[in-house]
Amino acid sequence: MTRPADTKRGAAERKERAVSPSRQKVVGVLGGMGPLATADFYTKLVRLTPARADQDHLRVIIDSNPKIPDRTAALRGEGPDPTEALVATARGLERAGADLIAIPCNSAHAYLQAIRGSVGIPVLDIMEEVAAAAAALVPRPRAAGLLATSGTMQARLYHRALASRGIDVVEPAAAEQERVTAAIRAVKAGDLGAAVRERVREVAAALIGRGAQVVVLGCTELPLVADRQAIAVPLLDGTEVLAAAAVRAALSGGPAEEFPGPAERSSTLRSPGMVEVRGTPRAGSSKPAGRP
Repeated sequence: MTRPADTKRGAAERKERAVSPSRQKVVGVLGGMGPLATADFYTKLVRLTPARADQDHLRVIIDSNPKIPDRTAALRGEGPDPTEALVATARGLERAGADLIAIPCNSAHAYLQAIRGSVGIPVLDIMEEVAAAAAALVPRPRAAGLLATSGTMQARLYHRALASRGIDVVEPAAAEQERVTAAIRAVKAGDLGAAVRERVREVAAALIGRGAQVVVLGCTELPLVADRQAIAVPLLDGTEVLAAAAVRAALSGGPAEEFPGPAERSSTLRSPGMVEVRGTPRAGSSKPAGRP
C-alpha cells in the first residue's frame, strides 16, 4: 500500500524534475503563419511557464517564416502546396536544437503527418490538445462551435478530433464563415479593432444559438480579437491550449508524448478556459489562463 508520505515525496520529486533547467526540453516554434499569431503564442508560452527568474524559463527557438505558402489557399486548391516549406522549417528547428515542435497555425496541421515524418522529434497536435481540453470541461459539452479558416473547415481537422471524444461541431453558415474569414484577414493586416471583434462575437453568438456549449477558436489569429466576457459559453483559445501543452511537454522530463495532463500540473500553470487544475476542471472562467 502506498503511504501518504510516499505520495507526497513522489509529487515533490516530480515537481523538482519538472522545473529543473537541466531537464527542460527546448521548444521549437514553427511560426510566421501569421506573425502576430506567433507573437501571441510566445507571450502565452511565457505566461504559462512557472518561473521566478529568467533562468527558470524555457529555451525557445522560433522560426517565424511568413514566406510559407498560404495553407487555406492550398487546401482549397487555389494556391501552391506548403508542404515543402513546412518540412524545411521543421527540419531547421530540429537542427537548431529543438526537442519538440509546436505549430501555432491550425490550417498547417493538415500537413502534420508530413511534418512529423520529416523530423525525429515530437510535433504537438493542436486539434488533439483542444479536443482533450473540451472533453475535460464540466459539464462535458455535447457540441462545440468552431471558428476557423475555410481550409481548416474543409479539411475537417477539428471535426475528427472532437468526434473522437463524442463532441459534435456546430459550423458557421456560409455568410457567417465569410465574416470569420474577414476577421482573420483583418488581423493578418494588423487590424484588431472593435469592428473586427464584433464580427467574431456575432458569429460566436449565432453558434451558441444553434446549440454550441463551448466555442473553439480554431485559428490562431482569432484569440487576438475574441473577448471572453462577450461570449456566453466557455471559450477555448487554441493558441493558449497549445502553449500550455508545449510547457507541459518541455517540463515533463520524459518523452513529449508522456507529458502530464492538466490535473497533474502545478497550480501556477492554469489550464486554458478552466478555473481549477488541482481537482476537477470547471468550465466558464472569464479570466485568460495564466493571469491571476
